Amino acid sequence: MQKTTLMILSGALVFLGATTFAQGQSAVENRSVPVTSAQVTLSFAPVVKKTAPAVVNIYTKRVVQQRISPFMADPFFQKFFGDMNMQGLSREQVESSLGSGVIIDADGLIVTNAHVVKDAQEIMVVLSDRREFAAKLSIIDERSDIALLRVDTKGEALPHAPLKPSENLEVGDIVIAIGNPFGVGQTVTSGIVSALARSSLNINDFNFFIQTDAAINPGNSGGPLVAMDGGVVGINSAIYSRNGGSLGIGFAVPSEMVATVIAAEKSGSRGDKAITRAWVGMSGQQVTADIANSLGLSRPAGVLINQIHPASPLLKEGMKVGDVVTTINGKAVNDTAELKFRLATLPIGQTVTLDVLRKGEPKTFTVKLIAPPDVPARDAQTLNGANLLNGASVSNINPAVAIEQNIEGRDGGVVVTGSNNGQSAARFLRAGDIILSINDKEIMDVKVLKSVLATLSPATGFSLVVERGGQKSQIVIR
Repeated sequence: MQKTTLMILSGALVFLGATTFAQGQSAVENRSVPVTSAQVTLSFAPVVKKTAPAVVNIYTKRVVQQRISPFMADPFFQKFFGDMNMQGLSREQVESSLGSGVIIDADGLIVTNAHVVKDAQEIMVVLSDRREFAAKLSIIDERSDIALLRVDTKGEALPHAPLKPSENLEVGDIVIAIGNPFGVGQTVTSGIVSALARSSLNINDFNFFIQTDAAINPGNSGGPLVAMDGGVVGINSAIYSRNGGSLGIGFAVPSEMVATVIAAEKSGSRGDKAITRAWVGMSGQQVTADIANSLGLSRPAGVLINQIHPASPLLKEGMKVGDVVTTINGKAVNDTAELKFRLATLPIGQTVTLDVLRKGEPKTFTVKLIAPPDVPARDAQTLNGANLLNGASVSNINPAVAIEQNIEGRDGGVVVTGSNNGQSAARFLRAGDIILSINDKEIMDVKVLKSVLATLSPATGFSLVVERGGQKSQIVIR
């Protein structure tokens, strides 16, 4: 049986020309199927000539340390080497990768995928006319898999393509993908929009994509998905494949999400973890046929709220657990991924209108979006002392911390935010682990954790229960 995988592509880069969507065709367009021979032989060449100059190739380099022996990373073996210079037991290796992108701003603003440029120490951008520019990473948002680069044009205007709302797309619309697949050079492929709001992929934190059958291959990542008016409606990110090549199932991050990253960069955000998105403090589940029947709904639709955080602005406006959210600002919500995506594209401080069903009765609520609260205090600390958690950085879990550590929906407790290499904790703990208990004593906050550790004797073992990726594990140290 053949193995099918979801592949994150290795990058395409595009310069965008504006931080807002281009003005142009209305959301409702006249569409028609070609019926004459003249219509059938129409060419995409005008669209390509308009957009291709804005598509760039991205070349990255990163230097990695490759240990001669894997035992050098183990704190146990390091005890025998003491303070010996470990650099002599490793060698440097240069890794190169290739991606694509699109220019949206004539002054040198470039959009690509975060996975194309992550950890890159050198980034080179090459235009279709073979001009080369050294690029600097301006902002990277791994949650949406979008990154922005900037190049110094020395006052020269670069070709660029406008960003267009993907909301205007319909299934069956023709689109083209431009990038540098397998490093063969700039390539154009065409197809149709196969699906909208595809949300069951687990590619990034928002899982909301445009699906297309335009051929997309490794090297296309970061390149644009282009509508027939030349507007960029998405950034190509991944393919569904059995052998690493295109099977006609590709996925692009919608332009609305790209616009939020551009807006953050324009407002002064830089680097990683720089984007703070709106928070409403709720979790829910898609309304299935069974749930719809139990709630007396005529059909399955919307998201059933099953938990609301005490600090959520929804509570202030009167929303309750059991309400079914059907639309946000008039746009239908079909599942939790779509709900999360819609909210993520709205700025903090904006007022949003939610249509809900409560016991079958329609209600409308107006809610002001807020930033995730950083309360209770995170009390971030690095653990020290003669115990096996030595070197672990920990924090109390609050809404802001939960988002930073990708453990949304978790409230209260202690999370590991990092661990120092060479220290004891690095052997069995990693960032994002939630410490649940030690020797059957529940760990409610950092203060309790330190108190419990202080009672442990270095000569005796202990039992540690952690949660990682939603799964509980028990670690027994003797």
